[in-house]
Amino acid sequence: MKKSFLISLTLLLSTFFITSVLAGGVYQQPDNFIKQVFNNKPPKPSVLWLKKDLKQQLSNILDHNYKGMRIRYWQQTNAASSKSAWILEETGKDKLITAGIVINKGKIEKVKILVFRESRGWEVRHDFFTDQFKQAQLEKDNTLDRHIDNISGATLSVRAIKKLAKIALLLDKTIQQKKPAQQGQHNLNNKP
Repeated sequence: MKKSFLISLTLLLSTFFITSVLAGGVYQQPDNFIKQVFNNKPPKPSVLWLKKDLKQQLSNILDHNYKGMRIRYWQQTNAASSKSAWILEETGKDKLITAGIVINKGKIEKVKILVFRESRGWEVRHDFFTDQFKQAQLEKDNTLDRHIDNISGATLSVRAIKKLAKIALLLDKTIQQKKPAQQGQHNLNNKP
């Protein structure tokens, strides 16, 4: 009886340990995500320097201060699309979650969990969750234009991904607004 109990307890604990270890991990390297998004011909990365007002908006979305000064992104614009890709990180409960987010014409095209470091909440990496973000847009108050369903037991991971989606949309909106101003400035400088 005692031996049977010890075997059962050992199996139960090893199952719990294996599940916890397998929950987190690298699902796709960020470089491979960027290559995939741009059909193995990624543009050179660009940098968005964060001005005070943009940094404040990021902090409002995150509910904590954003510490970075700049964010790297990839952008490709042609007649069919105006696509930007972002590799962003946010803390779930205790550890960072790395996500790749693609914005096309002001709407989310893809959300992919690239690296998940938490022991719980890994369900956010599945398509049934990330597909909810497709075609989502940012409202004027920096909220998403749709409800994203929660996952029981993964609430903090869900919140983190929702925040990252809002941030990617806000950052894309910022670079799209900068383009006409930069083009106008460029054209002014090239006048005869």
